Amino acid sequence: MNNNSYPWGFTKPKKISLVSLGCPKNQVDGEMILGALKKNGFEILENVDGSDVVIVNTCGFIESAKQEAIDTILDMAELKKEGTVKKILVTGCLAERYKEQLREEIPEIDGVIGIGANSDIVSVVSRLCEGETYECYPEKELLSMNGERELLNPSYYAYLKIAEGCSNHCTYCAIPLIRGEFRSRKMEEILEEAETLAENGVKELIVVAQDTTRYGEDLYGEGKLPELLKKLAGIEKIRWIRVLYCYPDRLTDELLETMAENEKILSYIDLPLQHADETVLRRMNRFGNKEKLISLIKHIRDIVPDVVLRTTLIVGFPGETEEAFETLSEFVNEARFDRLGCFTYSAEEDTPAASFPDQIDEQVKVDRCEIIMEQQNRIMDEINEEHIGKQFECVVEGYDDYADVFYGRSVMDAPEIDGIVSFTCGFELTEGEFVTVEIVGSNEYGLIGEVV
Repeated sequence: MNNNSYPWGFTKPKKISLVSLGCPKNQVDGEMILGALKKNGFEILENVDGSDVVIVNTCGFIESAKQEAIDTILDMAELKKEGTVKKILVTGCLAERYKEQLREEIPEIDGVIGIGANSDIVSVVSRLCEGETYECYPEKELLSMNGERELLNPSYYAYLKIAEGCSNHCTYCAIPLIRGEFRSRKMEEILEEAETLAENGVKELIVVAQDTTRYGEDLYGEGKLPELLKKLAGIEKIRWIRVLYCYPDRLTDELLETMAENEKILSYIDLPLQHADETVLRRMNRFGNKEKLISLIKHIRDIVPDVVLRTTLIVGFPGETEEAFETLSEFVNEARFDRLGCFTYSAEEDTPAASFPDQIDEQVKVDRCEIIMEQQNRIMDEINEEHIGKQFECVVEGYDDYADVFYGRSVMDAPEIDGIVSFTCGFELTEGEFVTVEIVGSNEYGLIGEVV
């Protein structure tokens, strides 16, 4: 290969690595960054050691995520001092939100770009490789949702981003400030990408957006998620379709019936409710109350009897009284979610809730979170007991040499956020293979079974 075959006339391929933080939606952005660089002749490393440029794709959603991003950048700065990496580029939500502050506070950073500059990543990385420093913050709406991807997770599943931004404007959330208003991706572009992923070995599509149930409203004048899911289910090589981030007010009977009627579309609904007390929900700029939410959950289970319901809750929101917390606690016991995550409220700069009166003491937040999770753990133990003797389809994810068992995920488990199923088998299994497992017990990590 002659010198001109490499970007910007480099005499050898430049080595790039990426550290991706935060949510699956941000991961998709990172995969597109790597896809563009690989397509243009850069060498992608699995490890940061030896990188000409290490890209830190940051999250900036809540305080703990921001701290993780800063700690990671500082770790890369130490590696740069040691000569393990040459250049540091910061992208993602933290870069979009704090812009010039990052390089002022961490001078070891060589480049910072907002999310709208991701489409120019080849030029940006090339500039850094030539010794330049670089900052660029175009309009966030310029972030492309199309392009080749280099998957950062095992090849048998992939996240499929169907929209960007959010227009719900919950008072605690900085996403509209960081990512802009909700904008759907064209259906034909989504289907084309899904076909490509399937051809490349992907068997499970995990549909993501800030609010998947809003999909299509801006482009087509009405919600189009059920239609999209049906078309995705028509892709022959796809085995499972999982949907995350469903907004409760937009969970239609059409969507529920689509899940109930199509085996490929998993009866798994991620429904981030955040709270159950009406006053707290109104202050969050969300709707409903305990009674309405219990009614919604009953309605879901009536239409999709085998549904797996996951939710996330926030405790310690400004003004959350003891009575409001008690309402939430009662709700958790009544709703009996299959999966639940609880988080303490984090006051985010420039969001309305950060300036609300009646902020809650940090220790009170922690105590309330522990109470909710103790309740949920008891519920999970009871649900796991009910699963003993049942059979579930599982995808094989690996083998635990120490425990001498295979492990994987059932239809009830999304990657990274839910549990695992450990199982024995009398013959060899391969990663990404689907098997039927009969449940014989459970432990703190999930279910235990054997292949049938």
